Amino acid sequence: MTTLEPKQLTNDDLVAAIAAATQDVFSIMLGLAPVTGAAYSENSAGTESGVLALVGVAGAWMGTGSVSCTPAMACKLAGQMLMSEYEGVNDEVLDAIAEVANMIIGNIKTALEQQVGNMALSTPTVIYGRNFETRRVGSQEWISVPFECDGETLHVQLCLAPSPARDDSRGLRPGFSLGHMVQI
Repeated sequence: MTTLEPKQLTNDDLVAAIAAATQDVFSIMLGLAPVTGAAYSENSAGTESGVLALVGVAGAWMGTGSVSCTPAMACKLAGQMLMSEYEGVNDEVLDAIAEVANMIIGNIKTALEQQVGNMALSTPTVIYGRNFETRRVGSQEWISVPFECDGETLHVQLCLAPSPARDDSRGLRPGFSLGHMVQI
């Protein structure tokens, strides 16, 4: 059996996928037209305050995607999605942001799979509050693309790297010990 080497993704590939996926979700699902800002790299996916949704990505490439925004933007997006008005962040707003993140990161995943092979997504995790920051262990940087809509900004971020080589005969990473596992 021949194993294909995974294609290397460039920052330009990631930025293009983020921009296209976000524009599609905003226009089709939310009826909004955000303005795409200049992409940049950073070491974290967090904000000092607001709403942050994280979605894990696994497969030929692995990492995390995130969507972060202010509480006001979260309420606006939830209102557009659920055809309601929200004056503050509540469970419906957090659920809507989780779904927006799932759609955006899912669309990014689908676009990138054409280049690198199958990937899967985790269930979104949403964080809301003040004075928090997230960091990824390792040296991989996040690609961040801001989107402005009606005076508010939303950031879509992606941190991906090729998956380490696997022992395909057992589906395990090299060096993973089975000594502590019990087989039934």
